[in-house]
Amino acid sequence: MGLFDIFRRHKKETPASDHAASTSLTTAASASASTTVAASLSTSGSTSQQASVASASTERSSSVSQSASSSLSTSVSQAAAPLSQSSLSASTSGLASASSAASLSTVAAHQSTTLAASVSPAVPSSELPDETAGQAPSGEESTTTAPSEDQQEKKYDRGLEKSRTGFGARLNRFLANFRHVDEDFFDDLEDMLIESDVGYDMAMKLSDSLREEVKLENAKSKQEVSNVIIEKMVDLYEEAGQGENPDLRMAAEGPTVIMFVGVNGAGKTTTIGKMAALFKRQGKKVLLAAADTFRAGATEQLDVWAQRDGVDIVTGPENGDPAAVVFDAVQKAKREDYDVLFVDTAGRLQNKVNLMNELAKMKRILTREIPDAPHEVLLVLDATTGQNALNQAKLFKQSTDVTGIVLTKLDGTARGGIVFAIRNELHLPVKYVGLGEKVDDLQKFNASDFVYGLFKGLVEVD
Repeated sequence: MGLFDIFRRHKKETPASDHAASTSLTTAASASASTTVAASLSTSGSTSQQASVASASTERSSSVSQSASSSLSTSVSQAAAPLSQSSLSASTSGLASASSAASLSTVAAHQSTTLAASVSPAVPSSELPDETAGQAPSGEESTTTAPSEDQQEKKYDRGLEKSRTGFGARLNRFLANFRHVDEDFFDDLEDMLIESDVGYDMAMKLSDSLREEVKLENAKSKQEVSNVIIEKMVDLYEEAGQGENPDLRMAAEGPTVIMFVGVNGAGKTTTIGKMAALFKRQGKKVLLAAADTFRAGATEQLDVWAQRDGVDIVTGPENGDPAAVVFDAVQKAKREDYDVLFVDTAGRLQNKVNLMNELAKMKRILTREIPDAPHEVLLVLDATTGQNALNQAKLFKQSTDVTGIVLTKLDGTARGGIVFAIRNELHLPVKYVGLGEKVDDLQKFNASDFVYGLFKGLVEVD
């Protein structure tokens, strides 16, 4: 799906859904209000009864105006107006007993409650106050459904705000003095792209591609130039990703083993904790292996996540053999029928040779016990480090069979362009992204939502 197709889809879907919701609320409220008014008028036998109905109608209008839109409140108020006039005209019909008035008031209150419930829009669970931000859900929440597409889009929009602002500021500076397309234009474009962490190779490839772009030659305004640049960037991004599989490879039978690698501080342990919570909510039986035995506090940190998530963990002694922890964990996973085994590893690049030897030893053990394991080797990268993250990825790819990327801390960086560099230079799929600090802010990577979140407000479509 091209850039403009992505933006047209978002442009069409949002107003349509809003209009449908508004129409549904208005229709439901009008029907309920009309039915209630008719029923109330048929019981007009006394001043007390009419006053009770008028009071209930007023309360109902107030309830609706609080839970729905102002147009909905107006609709109900207009429906209640004839009722109030009828109530006044019936002032000579006599007094009813107190019990009759109380009974009618109770019925009206029930109708008001029913009406308010029928028109009150459902509030997504993600919009409710989070009392345990950054913590995994308890076992009772294991049946929580996955976030809707709309909720996921909002997470991308919010998580990529800084990246979008940073890229937009650089693009605006680049186009501030735009007059025409010449060699200086392309030199400045390359500098801007490299600053945005799309990578040197991607910047050169994009610049060369734009030199032959007829749309760019015919562009007369800054907005047209901006659209062409971003469109070509997304086109190259999609071309580099042909054949990529963004989904995790799961075992056909037995436990799925996912190994996490990356330098210390990139967010491996936190990512494992969040992903364990995600799989637990999906009903999976999850086991963690704390094989980062050398970093101070690493085992304790993962153990805290295990307790929060309500999952099991296998640990070893501090400074012990990481491969021994992996062996114990895979034996337990097989013996007790776990669905997923997450393996945390060390990340001491300053001692590269020993680190890579450890990783190779762990992989041999996993493969010996489960022939297809590890089913995934996910490299966790900190997006805030920009080109350093790309260099780390190259080192790990040379030494291990990395199958995918988890890009963390995208919400704290203005360097979202690193995704383009990873796909262009490494040809590795980004499988998950960290868009915030909360447990459910770890999201499966969606290229369409990422592109829209990164370039929203920078692209204009018909």
